Order: sequence, then C-alpha cells, then structure tokens
Amino acid sequence: MDRNHLERCVEAGVSGEGSAPASYVSMEAEIPEVLYRGMKEFIGAHPNWDQYRVMSSALAHFLFQNGCEDRAVAERYLDDLFSRSQA
Repeated sequence: MDRNHLERCVEAGVSGEGSAPASYVSMEAEIPEVLYRGMKEFIGAHPNWDQYRVMSSALAHFLFQNGCEDRAVAERYLDDLFSRSQA
C-alpha cells in the first residue's frame, strides 16, 4: 500500500475551496476476524460503545503510545482512559 494513500483519502474528503476540513473522515479497513469478534462481543457487553468509538479510541491509544504529539489525539486518549468506568 502506498504510504500517501491516507493523505489522498483525507484530501479527497475535504470539500470546497476555503471550507474547513471535515471533523470526521470515513475509513474502510480489513481486520482479522478474531479482532472483529472481540469488538462485537465488547460492544454487546457495553451498549454505550459502538464500532466507531472503539476504532477511534484504539487509534488514539496507538498514536499516543507511539509518540504522536497532536493535542487532540492526546485529549481523546486521556478522555477514553478516564471515562472507562462510565462505559
């Protein structure tokens, strides 16, 4: 896969000249079936979570743990970390 594929997807999702970038980007990914089953079981046991929240949380966790310095990523990671008791 081309390293710049993600950037092209994001650029294609930005509409119109002068408009702000979208706050959400749609993404499609293939994951191992065992991860899918685990996510499905987790969501079934935690009705406050959905597949979008799980994937977003997992991605924020990965990025933060691997040195991403973006404040929004850190905020997402910390919000999810300290809101687990509510989930």
